[in-house]
Amino acid sequence: MATLQNIRSKGPLLVIVIGLALFAFIAGDAWKVLQPHQSHDVGEVNGETLSAQDYQNMVEEYTEVIKFSSGMSSLNDEQTNQVKDEVWRSYVNNKLIEKEAKKLGITVSKAEIQSIINEGVNPLLQQTPFRNPQTGAFDKDMLKKFLSDYSKMDKTKMPSQYVEYYEGMHKLWSFVEKTLIQSRLAEKYQALVTKALFSNPVEAQDAFDARVNQSDVLLAAVPYSSIVDSTITVKESELKDLYNKKKEQFKQYVETRNIKYIDVQVTASAEDKAAIQQEVTDYTNQLATANGDYTTFIRSTGSEYPYVDLYYTKRAFPSDVVARMDSASVGQVYGPYYNAGDNTINSFKVLSKVAAADSVQFRQIQVYAEDAAKTKVLADSIYTAIKGGADFTALAKKYGQTGESNWISSANYENAQIDGDNLKFITTINNLGVNELSNVALGQGNIILQVTDKKAVKDKYKVAVIKRAVDFSKETYNKAYNDFSQFIAANPTVEKMAANAEEAGYKLLERNDLYSSEHGIGGIRGTKEALKWTFAAKPGEVSGLYECGESDRMLVVGLVNVIEEGYRPLAQVQDQLRAEIIRDKKAEKIMADMKAANATSFDQYKSMANAVSDSVKHVTFAAPAYVAALRSSEPLVGAYASVADINKLSAPIKGNGGVFVLQVYAKDKLNETFDAKAEEVTLENMHARLAARFMNDLYLKGDVKDKRYLFF
Repeated sequence: MATLQNIRSKGPLLVIVIGLALFAFIAGDAWKVLQPHQSHDVGEVNGETLSAQDYQNMVEEYTEVIKFSSGMSSLNDEQTNQVKDEVWRSYVNNKLIEKEAKKLGITVSKAEIQSIINEGVNPLLQQTPFRNPQTGAFDKDMLKKFLSDYSKMDKTKMPSQYVEYYEGMHKLWSFVEKTLIQSRLAEKYQALVTKALFSNPVEAQDAFDARVNQSDVLLAAVPYSSIVDSTITVKESELKDLYNKKKEQFKQYVETRNIKYIDVQVTASAEDKAAIQQEVTDYTNQLATANGDYTTFIRSTGSEYPYVDLYYTKRAFPSDVVARMDSASVGQVYGPYYNAGDNTINSFKVLSKVAAADSVQFRQIQVYAEDAAKTKVLADSIYTAIKGGADFTALAKKYGQTGESNWISSANYENAQIDGDNLKFITTINNLGVNELSNVALGQGNIILQVTDKKAVKDKYKVAVIKRAVDFSKETYNKAYNDFSQFIAANPTVEKMAANAEEAGYKLLERNDLYSSEHGIGGIRGTKEALKWTFAAKPGEVSGLYECGESDRMLVVGLVNVIEEGYRPLAQVQDQLRAEIIRDKKAEKIMADMKAANATSFDQYKSMANAVSDSVKHVTFAAPAYVAALRSSEPLVGAYASVADINKLSAPIKGNGGVFVLQVYAKDKLNETFDAKAEEVTLENMHARLAARFMNDLYLKGDVKDKRYLFF
């Protein structure tokens, strides 16, 4: 009662508290509703943000350009990721250059772009459809005609596939035109930077001499490998001193992660394989007596290789089927058999075999009217007119088409998804004789077809194939899932996961310097969410279970540590520094031994303990010499030889693979004539390559932030 009375006494306060709680709850839900409509930024360049929507639009634009240019209907995951990266790279570079160009007053005029189009030699123009059929060169007149036709095009009076093609062409040209402007601006800015690195006659002479003056040298060396690493002591203070000297080399401009992870791939059990074997056996027995609709029957078997009622060459069929086709008679079933190459159980039936032309030349007139009835009437009249002797090409032009002949071969459609109108069209072409006509009714209109030629007779087959992958069952996957889930629950830290993975039957994998700009973990499909977790987690944490791959893999990730933007810590680079210190200490010891030996001749150095010798010919200052005896590239060999006198022994030199002495025994010069202008052009080209590295400086200066991994 006292408690109840206490609550009653605080009634007004509770109402306020509950009201605030309800408001917070409603506001929270409202925030979740509003959140998707907010603009999310995927990156930043020079303080200017790029929204997810704008980035997505650019990716879609470039994707459509690639699809149109290549004739592909879609891109796979790897190609899509390449598009995303290329779009981001181009966006960043363009923004960096735009800022610098604006400060300098560099612009690109419409007249410049028109001049590039008129010249027609830019590589971008060669990738467009506007090319002369005879020469293959870009044709500006074809472009002008297309743009004129496109501006006058009435989409309502054209077949949908024509409209789609013209739209694709226009999008491609818009992209090319935009890219021409961006690339021209980059060229002008880079030219400005390149001209700041000019060559001169003195540099030209030095470059020529460095290339044509050659030396033949004798080399005696004591390799660093002759001293065991464990005999060299490296102090912590020495590591710190060298780290401080080379600290700028270890600057990291993007944050990365070091992770450990376990990737589990689920495979079929013996029971799964036996069950699939029995299913294929049952279907094989049905295939032996099947007649008629093989398309439907093969689809019902779950075969990975669909049946299309067309004659195909052998190259169209799976390689394991082709290897056994000659052992199968027409009408008989071969199989079941297991194919390890693609982990499938198979059987097949050769339905028929013919010798038929593989290449067919045909021409067509596409017929469309206001409705299906009028289309049929018009198509019948055109067909009748041609049968009566009317000129095919003249009629085609009357209806806005060329009537030109085209070739088609089985390579154009084998293993493509062919059904409906496509199947009807290809079947008609293959079945017509030379000069025969057909009026083919399709879904969106009619086509008047005439075969004009046939050639390349080949053996062709109709084969019904049952190809079933040996997949795991739901029960097998669930068991693997449960076992892995239990392991993760029992090992919630990286330390425990690493300690117990092997005993549990899992292989622990490692990846250092994982970037957020990557598209997943371990090259495994569908691991974007795991990547996002990695860049939000704290060191020592272990993720949950991620289902990924082709729905056949599971992944768990443990974050080892975060490598933050800035200088990589000593612990991360100490192995590299230790190796350098060990090499330097070995060099000191070898040089001390050489000094103690009082060697004054090449033969005396050559006879020292652990020494190796070599003869290196045609050594120049322009290129580092490779010394086979040391198994290393030694730039100092060329540097010394270029100034050394013949038969004069050098002092000991600390190289990459050991300490060596040199003695030049011959010098000569390539039979080339000095051309100052040619040398200067070569140097200018080299300077241009060096100038291209300015993008890295602009990138660092632009404070580029890449947050695409959060959304894509």
